[in-house]
Amino acid sequence: MKVVEFSKTARKQLLAIEKTQRLRILAKIEQYATAPSSLAGQVTRLQGEPYLRLRVGDYRIIFDEDGTVMMIVAVGHRREIYR
Repeated sequence: MKVVEFSKTARKQLLAIEKTQRLRILAKIEQYATAPSSLAGQVTRLQGEPYLRLRVGDYRIIFDEDGTVMMIVAVGHRREIYR
């Protein structure tokens, strides 16, 4: 199981999202932290960046993985997250 940490920016972005979507996002993060292989098809490496992306409907979770630590860098809607 991975330890999940949030950057200040990611925490702020997550709190700005509607509660039902936020709960879906947190559930998906927890699922990935406990069993990364179960979401292998939904995680891709970002081009030109050292981060990974996890899809949750129209939302994206941008994170970095270092051994047992999963650092959430950004959370947002797909049309806004890559800007």
